[in-house]
Amino acid sequence: MRFTVQYPIHPAPVHAAHGYAAELLEPGSLARFAAAAERLGFDALAFTEHPAPSQKWIDAGGHDSLDTTTVLAFCAAATSRLRLIPYAMVLPYRNPFLAAKQVATLDRVSGGRAVLAAATGYLRSEFAALGVDFEERNELFDEAIEVIHRAWTERGIKHAGRHFTALAQSQLPLPARPVPVWVAGNSARARQRAAEFGAGWCPVQYGPAQAATTRTPPLETVEDLGAAIADLRRRTAGAGRDPDTLEIQVESAASSVLLTGGPLTEHVGHLERLAEVGVTQFVVDTPTGGIEEALAALEHYAAEVLGRFRAAA
Repeated sequence: MRFTVQYPIHPAPVHAAHGYAAELLEPGSLARFAAAAERLGFDALAFTEHPAPSQKWIDAGGHDSLDTTTVLAFCAAATSRLRLIPYAMVLPYRNPFLAAKQVATLDRVSGGRAVLAAATGYLRSEFAALGVDFEERNELFDEAIEVIHRAWTERGIKHAGRHFTALAQSQLPLPARPVPVWVAGNSARARQRAAEFGAGWCPVQYGPAQAATTRTPPLETVEDLGAAIADLRRRTAGAGRDPDTLEIQVESAASSVLLTGGPLTEHVGHLERLAEVGVTQFVVDTPTGGIEEALAALEHYAAEVLGRFRAAA
């Protein structure tokens, strides 16, 4: 099992205003957090994407976000090993050539550490604010994947897009190496995409209420998740690819264990059950009260959880 730590600007009800301490937005805090995550043995650092969410969504428990590739490039300068993940980049929000350039640049400046976790998106109001047709999101996603792959591997690209035309475009420099693409989402369609071209799949272990909010099918139990992973493996084999090459990164209610204060012994048991059904990477959230609290939580998790899994490996 490997571990992705998500930067703590998510909401936490015990803290005021936007749910996190303002100092977490300071450059020094970002650099200290990234460096500590690497030193303590975490495998990846993630920032979420919401460029224009509605105030209604924020008031209902949504969260702020930084521009993902910008902040990950900043964190790249403070680290040398951590994988850097926009989690997840909503591809329909932008022209695919712009997305390809952003991620390729992140990969270059980080020495080949970018991972593109890609999503279709779910906030209808955010699509409207960005001038994108919500009902086109699946078609736009599929088109973006095709164009991004070509932008990373070809020169003189010609493509008649739904809303753009590439006459003979080239994007240089290319990424430092082939950037892994992980497909986010719980649906069968997301698993089929991952099976056909993905290097990984990023489901979220949601119950029905939260799944309805994010417009994705629920995966309520570890057994539900295991069945979905088995389905992914069948689809991947059917696509003529080796299922064992896919990363499976999961976020669940247990990702908030450092916020809720639950016992880490039970948490380790949950992770062991996830590993048994095929999960390879787990997302961890950290407290939002300030940088010292966040760093202490990283230390605690590394000692009590990462140490056990590293020893088992």
